[in-house]
Amino acid sequence: MGNKVKSMGLVGLGVVAGVALTVQVSAWAQKGGGNPLPLDELRQLADVYGLIKSDYVVPVEDKKLLSEAIGGMVASLDPHSVYLDQKAYREMRESVAGKFVGVGIEVAAEDGYVKIVSPIEDSPAYRAGIKAGDLITRIDNVPVKGLSLDDAVKKMRGKPGSKVTLTIARRGDERPWVVPVMREEIRVLSVKAKMVEPGYAWVRISQFQEATLDELATKTAALYADNPNIKGLVLDLRNDPGGLLPGAIGVSTAFLPKEELIVSTKGQLPDSNQSYYGRREFYAPRGADPLAKLPAAVKTVPMVVLVNGGSASASEIVAGALQDYQRAIVMGSQTFGKGSVQTLRPLSADTAIKLTTARYYTPKGRPIQASGIKPDMLVDETLEGDGLNALRVREVDLQRHLSNENDKPGAAAKEARDSAEQQQRALALLKNRKPLELGGKDDFQLAQALNHFKGLPVKLAKPETVEAEAAPKQLPGAETKPPELKGSKK
Repeated sequence: MGNKVKSMGLVGLGVVAGVALTVQVSAWAQKGGGNPLPLDELRQLADVYGLIKSDYVVPVEDKKLLSEAIGGMVASLDPHSVYLDQKAYREMRESVAGKFVGVGIEVAAEDGYVKIVSPIEDSPAYRAGIKAGDLITRIDNVPVKGLSLDDAVKKMRGKPGSKVTLTIARRGDERPWVVPVMREEIRVLSVKAKMVEPGYAWVRISQFQEATLDELATKTAALYADNPNIKGLVLDLRNDPGGLLPGAIGVSTAFLPKEELIVSTKGQLPDSNQSYYGRREFYAPRGADPLAKLPAAVKTVPMVVLVNGGSASASEIVAGALQDYQRAIVMGSQTFGKGSVQTLRPLSADTAIKLTTARYYTPKGRPIQASGIKPDMLVDETLEGDGLNALRVREVDLQRHLSNENDKPGAAAKEARDSAEQQQRALALLKNRKPLELGGKDDFQLAQALNHFKGLPVKLAKPETVEAEAAPKQLPGAETKPPELKGSKK
């Protein structure tokens, strides 16, 4: 039997419905006193393998058959367990580091084309004059129409220094234009920070990466250097799909007293039953402590955490911890509900299995899996109601999702019915709506967070968008005074 090796607490990223997955990395470990192999089933597997090799219409490589067999076996467990071949393993490592080789654009699908959501500042695409709202119609003269968004993105990836030619259509221009772009390594910053009003700060974490804690500490310290009397801080975790577990522990620790319990895990193996505290050994075991540069005021400044259905995994850990300790008011809509731990078991130097090994629990023992974090104050995306959030796929909607041991029978079915009824309303709301700029002047949820700080009425979600079990005690849709926040200053 292999020796058990303690997890290093690193996290990789995989994508299911746009949600990044929290993963721990460890050496291969087997449970002591393993079960005997099911010989009859293994013989059957060998028989099928032999039949394919001898009878299939065309020859099939051994490597393909075995890789697909492994992949199918692992994928049958739950949506987040997966076999990583060489390419997938490499892409996962790139995502963990927060960097990749490409042209430097954030994209979305629109009418069969690739729409530029935003060029990354100082990237090749940015320098080439590509702008938000542009449509990519061809990549290296290959039509984009008919390609999946993932396939289109893969065509734009490549080796540093290689060239890709993009055909761009821009609203108002009579004809498309062709621009050659040189690929290079792109570094994605995960933290944005600014003063949205005098006295009120906005800090956004888009994804938990290796550099997130350093970025958070540096940018927050800079805000305090220029604005020492900050009266309220909004931590924006909307659409944050997760990432590194140490980052989630560190971000929570930045705003909580030292050595508080941040998150715990429970699973079958003894090593899967862990508790993670606000200690440097859990968020920055090597090098300097990135949180040392933060001013003491961040421990007591009144806080609102903004979340939505795109907030998952590591962002749910942070929201749950700050909510449990009443350190912040959580505002927005119910989060994704990705509360399971994936442990990376390397099989070779360039392949691995990402296997679900435990569930996450908040400091008070609340399970995150399939239920997510329910806000203290349910606030819609706009004054008219939620749009995109009601159309999102959540963990409970995924086939073979790992259940929450506290789930009531029929709860998932009821939630699915409610979601179906809301989708028509959401589609109507989204029609002709401009894309929301998080942190911008038209950010309705951010405006409600500022109202909370100022003691002004907060517009809660309308009755039809609030699930019965999550509805506040006051009449939904009515204006309400904000609840008291522990540690807030009057």
